[in-house]
Amino acid sequence: MTRPIWIKNIHQLATLASNKEGPRSREAMSKLGIIENGSLWIEDGIIQAVGSTIVLEQQYAARREEAEIVDATGHLVTPGLIDPHTHIAFGGSREQEFEMRLEGVPYMDIMNAGGGIHATTRMTRECTEEEIISQTTRRLDSFIHHGVTTVEGKSGYGMNLESELKQLRVMKKLQEIHVIDLVPTFMGAHAVPPEYKGREEEYIDHLINDMLPVVAEEKLAEFNDVFCEKDVFTPEQSERILEAGKRYGLIPKIHADEIVAYGGAELAAKVGAISAEHLLKASDEGIKEMAKAGTIACLLPATALYLREEAANGRKMIDEGVAVAISTDCNPGSSPTTSMPLVMNLACISMRMTPAEALTAATYNAACAINRQDRIGSLEVGKQADVVLWDVKSYQELQYLFGVNHTKAVWKKGVKVVG
Repeated sequence: MTRPIWIKNIHQLATLASNKEGPRSREAMSKLGIIENGSLWIEDGIIQAVGSTIVLEQQYAARREEAEIVDATGHLVTPGLIDPHTHIAFGGSREQEFEMRLEGVPYMDIMNAGGGIHATTRMTRECTEEEIISQTTRRLDSFIHHGVTTVEGKSGYGMNLESELKQLRVMKKLQEIHVIDLVPTFMGAHAVPPEYKGREEEYIDHLINDMLPVVAEEKLAEFNDVFCEKDVFTPEQSERILEAGKRYGLIPKIHADEIVAYGGAELAAKVGAISAEHLLKASDEGIKEMAKAGTIACLLPATALYLREEAANGRKMIDEGVAVAISTDCNPGSSPTTSMPLVMNLACISMRMTPAEALTAATYNAACAINRQDRIGSLEVGKQADVVLWDVKSYQELQYLFGVNHTKAVWKKGVKVVG
């Protein structure tokens, strides 16, 4: 048994608590459940009490001497940040491509010439599990120091049975040994590998008939994702892959409408995807369909910045009733960052989201996008004690002072892991 933890005198405690179940949209995204001069009481990794310091002083007066007391005077406390879209487990890097893009070479041209996803696939196939674990651990360490306590991770840099399973098994091992919770997604449909060029339907058959059954049997993933994009997978092919995953119990996600408007948002709604990602070019009709279906828009403003593209229209999506989450899209080619605080800043600056909406998108709605809202994403009694103490006094200041890591301390399941 560990000592209880009492975080008290919190200048602003953003609990994200709400009576609304499921992802939040419209005005609900601005309701942060703020408690001024707040307190949290944590025992055995679970939040036992949330309220004002005055109330908890009375409630726990007899147990004061038991607790490890953290004085949070002048500070903001929030739930641990959640990154619901990453490609974190891979080998190698692609800094040369960054320079190529700055010289004017389009992203898809690089990929079609054997770079991009294909370059990382070659390097990932060549790496051992131990090498990928070592590289990924460094990225996870950086995430936790930026206040991120849960990360979704996709495969998709293997694109054959052996290497896809290698990536997923790496994530399974990291879930066992790293403090961050790592949520796995199978994305064998990240691209068509070069050896199947011109034989795309054969690759899809291989993915459905050979990869999906093993992923399901070994319980290596919870979600199934596909890159629905021109020159990658068509909406019809994507639907076939996602429906096949559903038969194996995998929840659909979809990379949609990143490069061109391609019907990805509409397809996400049609197949009941829990989330659609990117959406830079999503159509007005697709946005409306997502709102009706309850599909979460997982937006990636750092990727748009890195590729020098106009960001997704987060403001329009929220106003149309779509629940929005945000993510780093941590990957070696289009967003090699682990800074969710920066992503929150960019959500405000480039997508016209408010500071409150950005925080909701990085916590509670992000939890919904990976089906974890019952245990993380808000600071409520009975939930996992994933908590961040920030070296600012308010959620507004967290977004105002952009490009800075304000993380002062992090607790994961009630254990202090940073600070």
